[in-house]
Amino acid sequence: MQGEYYIYAMNAMLRNNSISNNKRVLWVILIVFVGFAFYQILLNNNSSQLKVKPAQLSSDGVDEAAHAMEAISDAGVSMAKEDKGLNELSYKLDGTTKVFRLTAQPIKWKLFEKTYATAWAYNGTVPGPLIHVTDGDKVRIIMKNNLPEPTTIHWHGVLVPNSMDGIPDETQKPIQPGESFTYEFVARPAGTFWYHSHFNTDKQIGIGLSGAFVIKPRGGLNPKPDIDKVLMLNEWRILSKQTYPAMPATDMDANLFTINGKAFPDTENINAKVGQKVRLRFIGAGQLIHPMHLHGFPFKIVATDGNDVPLSAQWTKDVISVAPGERYDVEFVPDRPGKWMLHCHIPHHTTNFHKEPGGLMMMINVTD
Repeated sequence: MQGEYYIYAMNAMLRNNSISNNKRVLWVILIVFVGFAFYQILLNNNSSQLKVKPAQLSSDGVDEAAHAMEAISDAGVSMAKEDKGLNELSYKLDGTTKVFRLTAQPIKWKLFEKTYATAWAYNGTVPGPLIHVTDGDKVRIIMKNNLPEPTTIHWHGVLVPNSMDGIPDETQKPIQPGESFTYEFVARPAGTFWYHSHFNTDKQIGIGLSGAFVIKPRGGLNPKPDIDKVLMLNEWRILSKQTYPAMPATDMDANLFTINGKAFPDTENINAKVGQKVRLRFIGAGQLIHPMHLHGFPFKIVATDGNDVPLSAQWTKDVISVAPGERYDVEFVPDRPGKWMLHCHIPHHTTNFHKEPGGLMMMINVTD
């Protein structure tokens, strides 16, 4: 009898232990589930904070990152009066100082065929005017800001005084809408340089605020090329006829690519004769690298970033990768006639809205 009672008691204990163990398992599962859910909530909150983190850089609570990615307003913006950029800028003499005038303003700019961008431009063209001076010239440039936001100009590679370097709130106050600022310096050294906005650059440079600044050596180039062309390379983003800043690091990739403000087939042709020396001055004015390839002829790299390359060190190539901000001067002499293409060797960069041919292509027509 006692044995039977013992067996019964043991079975009861086992049943109770089993129920207790099951409860413990259920509690463990519940705790793990709650912990995982809490972790997911924290993760989502952190992700949200990261997405809006750039807004924390603004002291007035404005989400500057989102604002920079907005479409460029075309309200009241007029069509450009000219169709070609890099026109040489005229000047007036004040004693021995060459005085130039630049105005930054919004325009509607034709990129190719019936495609227009809402651009911010110097003197109404993309790129802005070509400023052509001689080594040692005294230069004064009066800049008027007709944009809806502040801006400055940086003279990329030119050896200007620090107060003329164009860094907002560091070397000068930003030029407010409707205001002007005078830049004054001695142009040096000789070489290929450029100028561009240094305010809100992620947007302002990409939508047109740049131009070329070429300083000739005293006495000119020796030997002098027969043809001397500046080629500024840039990228654009157009969606539903609206212009957005092309920002590759923010999933706002470019879908149009331009040489001197035009996409193929509207890019300018270069016409040369057999035996003529051609000098091309590449300027990387955008945010992407462009390996530029010339069909038909190799070329020599004769200058980099405004510095002459000694004859013994000049490379002979047919592709040159032009990174953002870089300048390369190359020279070649065509030895046979034909229609020879110059283009970027990244295939996507030779498309318009993802369709080839387009973008960074141009023809060099050589005749006898």
